Amino acid sequence: NRTRRADYAAAVADGANDVAVVVQVHQSNFRVVGYTEAPRTAELADLGPPLVADIGSGLLDSRCGWLAGGPLPWLASEPAARQSIEAGAALVTFSGDKLLGGPQAGIIAGRADLVDACRRHPLARALRPGSLVLAALQHTALAYLRGDGDAIEFWRMAALTAADLRGRLGVYEGLAEVATAATPGGGTLPGVEIDSVGVAVPGDHTSALRSLSRPIIARVIDGATVVDLRTVHPDDDAEVVAALHAANDQP
Repeated sequence: NRTRRADYAAAVADGANDVAVVVQVHQSNFRVVGYTEAPRTAELADLGPPLVADIGSGLLDSRCGWLAGGPLPWLASEPAARQSIEAGAALVTFSGDKLLGGPQAGIIAGRADLVDACRRHPLARALRPGSLVLAALQHTALAYLRGDGDAIEFWRMAALTAADLRGRLGVYEGLAEVATAATPGGGTLPGVEIDSVGVAVPGDHTSALRSLSRPIIARVIDGATVVDLRTVHPDDDAEVVAALHAANDQP
């Protein structure tokens, strides 16, 4: 559980000329806690072979210029593509969904000659994305270029404060308010919880809500069916209210 720069340096020396790259992989969907240690990207950038940093979840820039309020506190320990390249990584790999907020895809960024070598590799044809994926990625990339975080659904939801969510409770009249903890996603930021707000009705109505023509995904907390408002678009509030009241009225 403790890996230092010296361990990488020894592996490079042992491999002599057979070492093509040094790979650093971020723990994007799990955490090792306790007596642990890992080198920083900058510590591995001068070992000789190009450094490939797999940052996993696709945070583009730790400064989060697309968010009006700046970086969110729970992103503090998450590596970002821009800062990884600035620290010396020759290539950065990450997901197109998750924190990037686009379609499911894999992205390689960094030194032009190395990116081009990846593009020309025979495997690239088997792994190349289709036009629908590229169109969705373009839509997401343009939102970043505009600095429009609200146009990326993940960031629109993630940047909401508990106070923002409580401001919508007037629409949910007759339903109980509950404090909830939201998570950024199963494949990113493991262990991170975001203070959130939900509405609840007594009993377990999750199956009935999933069976609607437009399914509503809820969870059961302490014997009540809870919908976290962070995951509900304001345009859908009226539909969710009606569904919860209908579920609560069932015998």
